[in-house]
Amino acid sequence: MLAVSFLQWWYLRGWIIYFDGFRTKMRDMADFFSIGLLLRTLFQPFRQISADETGEKGGLEGALIAFFDRLLSRLIGFIVRIFVILAGIIVMTFELVAGLVIALLWPCIPLLPFAGIVVCTMGVAF
Repeated sequence: MLAVSFLQWWYLRGWIIYFDGFRTKMRDMADFFSIGLLLRTLFQPFRQISADETGEKGGLEGALIAFFDRLLSRLIGFIVRIFVILAGIIVMTFELVAGLVIALLWPCIPLLPFAGIVVCTMGVAF
């Protein structure tokens, strides 16, 4: 009776629990890296740094300095965001592959003790 309950849980309810946890983990990972937000703000200035056009130097020189300050801030923001997006995609890809491997091995796991007994009786040593 216990073995039947275990197998019933493993092949029915266990799948549902595993895939719900996997979906939650992937959603949390996407939220952690904020890939959607980073894509929407890809060309925004880094840390919202803004240059003041009416600084110490006025006129054309001050405007050029402010323009290049904003351009540099946007470039730094773009580079940082791209690296975070790429890191998030890499981590999520590894997580997805690991989850799929576990999902493929899930039905075989209860059979492993029997496979171990068969391997031991055959005299195979690891």
